[in-house]
Amino acid sequence: MGTHPHFGPEEFAARLGRLKARLAEKGVAVALFDEVEAMTWISGYGNSENRWRCVGIPLEGEPFFLIRALDATPCRDRSWISDIPTFRDWEDPMPVLAEALAKRGLDSATIGLDFGSYCMPLARFEALKAALPRARFVDLGPVVWELRLIKSEAEVALLRQASAIADEALARAARACVPGASQRDAARIASSCYIEMGGDPSHVGPITAGKGWDFLHGHLTGTPLAQGDVVHIELTPRVAGYSARVMRCVSVGPVPEALAKACATLADLQDRQIAALRPGAVARDVDAILRDGVLEAGLRPGFDNITGYTLGLYAQMGPRTSDFTRIFHPRAEWVIEPGMVFHMYVSAAGASLSETVLVTENGPERLTHTPRRILVGGA
Repeated sequence: MGTHPHFGPEEFAARLGRLKARLAEKGVAVALFDEVEAMTWISGYGNSENRWRCVGIPLEGEPFFLIRALDATPCRDRSWISDIPTFRDWEDPMPVLAEALAKRGLDSATIGLDFGSYCMPLARFEALKAALPRARFVDLGPVVWELRLIKSEAEVALLRQASAIADEALARAARACVPGASQRDAARIASSCYIEMGGDPSHVGPITAGKGWDFLHGHLTGTPLAQGDVVHIELTPRVAGYSARVMRCVSVGPVPEALAKACATLADLQDRQIAALRPGAVARDVDAILRDGVLEAGLRPGFDNITGYTLGLYAQMGPRTSDFTRIFHPRAEWVIEPGMVFHMYVSAAGASLSETVLVTENGPERLTHTPRRILVGGA
């Protein structure tokens, strides 16, 4: 049984207890989880889908972690789960899964799955049903994603560390935005800062030069920067997979007056939006503060994107770069709760701002602390 470097046994016991309560509500005898974020949150370990793998959680009895033999030792080192059935790379994992379930008398049970899992395409689901012909499969939905919304103190500590890395990496990257340098220089410096400060080796985040509001997810280039360019930097450092995020624009040379004014307006609107992130608030109302304000100020002709989304554990090898379990938009009826953490962001008229925000019992707490203005390259 492995030891996790950041979470103790009591953390995983609490997660397992919350999960089993939800499984009991769903009426399943056992649940299978194969998305890497879900596996990692439950067990302490997750890896890529080069070969299919899953965590099995029976309502009664011991969990198991089905995994390819090559990855069994790293799994044992990190996970609290001790039963780890394996298969060789050229073998079909489904018979091994069927055997693991049969050992527990669960091969003809009601089995819960997330039918929306990115690891369960139609062909695999058919193979699963063929391996377990007497079982009944029911949809659990994104149950683990929902449970992950409320962060523990240990998780918040990792997000605080990631936020500090985000602030420092942003300051260093901004200093690199000078004439003759490139966006790649900023990315290199930010990436090095992640590693130096204890972060994970991972994607730096979008860094691109552009104007307007829809350039945020543009392409990193090696084109030399010139006086008057504006570089959008969104950094997404992770610590043990937990990602904080911060976004600013950097002016190469003096900040144009119109850009500074637009950024000040956005900062004021977003400050009001963040202040509204209090327990019991309805997401659509929080969204409207920023969305309506930006449109009324004439900073954008339309507003087609969300204004915030969930932060937390992001798997390095997963297909999702952002967690949209909870998002802020005009039809969002969900209610804000203590322990939620969000990336709140806005862009318009060439300016962009974002923060990592924790919701506490007493209201919002910004975890990122970079000055809320256009930064000046080289400063």
